[in-house]
Amino acid sequence: MRPGEYGDRVVAVEPGGIEPVAAADRHGRPRQLFWTWSSPNLEFATIFVGVLGVSAFGLSFWQTLLAAALGNALGALSHGVLSARGPKHGVPQMVLSRLGFGYWGNLVPAALMSVTAGIGWFAVNSVSGAFALNTLTGLPVLACLVIVVVLQIGIAFFGHNLVQAYEKYIFGVLAVIFLVATVYTFTQAHPGAAGGGGGTGGFLLTMGAAFGYAAGWNPYAADYTRYLPSTVRGRAVGWYAALGLFLSCTVLMAAGAASATIGGAGGDESPTAAFTGHMPGWLSAVTLLAIALGAVAANALNVYSGALAFLCLGIRLPLAWRRAIVALGFGAVGFALAWAGLSDAGAAYEHFLLVIAYWIAPWLGVVFADQYLRRGRETAGLLADRSRRGWAGLGAFLVGAVVSIALFANQSLYTGPVPKAVPAIGDITFFVGFALAGGLYAVLGRRKLV
Repeated sequence: MRPGEYGDRVVAVEPGGIEPVAAADRHGRPRQLFWTWSSPNLEFATIFVGVLGVSAFGLSFWQTLLAAALGNALGALSHGVLSARGPKHGVPQMVLSRLGFGYWGNLVPAALMSVTAGIGWFAVNSVSGAFALNTLTGLPVLACLVIVVVLQIGIAFFGHNLVQAYEKYIFGVLAVIFLVATVYTFTQAHPGAAGGGGGTGGFLLTMGAAFGYAAGWNPYAADYTRYLPSTVRGRAVGWYAALGLFLSCTVLMAAGAASATIGGAGGDESPTAAFTGHMPGWLSAVTLLAIALGAVAANALNVYSGALAFLCLGIRLPLAWRRAIVALGFGAVGFALAWAGLSDAGAAYEHFLLVIAYWIAPWLGVVFADQYLRRGRETAGLLADRSRRGWAGLGAFLVGAVVSIALFANQSLYTGPVPKAVPAIGDITFFVGFALAGGLYAVLGRRKLV
């Protein structure tokens, strides 16, 4: 445990890395989690999920809204459960993952988290923010990307308290702007228009995309609750985190679905320009600004949590600012990937969004099965125990991921034999992965619960 020297200071570089937070550094209230998990979803990536339901998966507005709400509810529920554990243990989510995966088995999900959060999500959101700033200012897209990335990395470099402060103070701005933009979008939309024949398959694809987006935050959950006092009520922590995530995602996905029913978007427009194209000039301008600020809100979390996950790989860095230095490294790699993805942002985002749930679902299955098996047991001493291999957790995870992807994946790059034979099944990879990994670990883990 590191000494208490950070406290609630905002303009100070957070020391250390993934050590338990000292009692002297604990601060905050559960209600702050509402804006912590609302602000990063008030951005264009959330909107685009709703757009996909109508334009790519052939659903009507109302079908898209229902599918998105169900997917978001599942992702928010699991997020609340995971968030509630942070104050008790005082460590990041990927350290808590060692309970089910062991010290060494946990290297696999930690590595996946590092790549998807610190690099993948960072690149995706940076692109949407850069396009918004480009449409708003007319500056070259690359220059806009540099501006957005520098802001994101700067916040993540300082660490937890500045990240939380940005999410808090930007929340009101983003909420008002997106609320007005959503209301105006509905005045122009045709929510009663028929869908494009997506059927059950399209519904499950949309639900999976929504779940993938919401549950994409699950491996971050305890990162932002570990500084709360250990005496706070876990139920309050969970509900505030889940509510912020569910409401922000569902409202903006509804806005995206509604915008897709308007029509008239030019084929050469960037995704952000297409979303704001039906708005009057003043509203378009402030919405584009909100999209850029929202991208910063999302990626401050992505870089910060990606750096924490990287430190869970066991790489020893003899630096007081090791988390901050890793955040800089992830920002640089994410910038390069975002630059490469500027030419086809829409397709790249669609593929990334659907695939991310493929590893998170079996990871959740192991984590929740382990949490159930360990109920009432003391676990603190297990988190740093290097002798724990975790083969049961890792094996269940790999079997759940490989079997579900091989048989049920429904992507343009690869389609499994089940959706090929029954197209109406859509993409239920995440359901199968969760159930298979969780069930297998419930059997294997019960024998080796140490």
